[in-house]
Amino acid sequence: MMNCIEAIQARHSYRGKYEQNKIPREDLIAILEAGLAAPSGCNKQTTSLICVDDPAVLARIRSVIHPPIAETAPALICVLTQRVFAYRDKCFAIQDYAAAIENMLLAIVELGYQSCWYEGHVTDDDRIGDQIAGILRVPEEYDLVCVLPVGVAESEPTAPAKKAFSERVWFNSFQGE
Repeated sequence: MMNCIEAIQARHSYRGKYEQNKIPREDLIAILEAGLAAPSGCNKQTTSLICVDDPAVLARIRSVIHPPIAETAPALICVLTQRVFAYRDKCFAIQDYAAAIENMLLAIVELGYQSCWYEGHVTDDDRIGDQIAGILRVPEEYDLVCVLPVGVAESEPTAPAKKAFSERVWFNSFQGE
């Protein structure tokens, strides 16, 4: 097992094909529990999850995703949010589900799987997320905001180029001491 820092360094978005091995339910539960363990603004717990591993349901979801993504993933985690005011007129739903997604992405890597955070693709003007929500019978008070494919990668994920640490981090003031 990796430690937390190793999982963070090893995690990269994977957009390739997946092996067709069914993911053990206990691994999916561990990933989902990691997501639910994330912090949430004022503990409103605005993030909910639907894990899809039934091939027939996956096929229905894939039929509405254009252009296609994650066509070979044996599981798909659908991230739902509720826009709840947590403090005065503040809503932390985006921060809540972002934290949950990152926890799940790290758990996915630690367990030997790969994934990619697909949000814009499902929330664009074509409203693919609404179509997926309809298939999954998601109540109107929830928004489906993201999907995470989960599976064993057919090929090794490649790390994208990152800006240098010194270009993005400073101590004590912007651009350093």
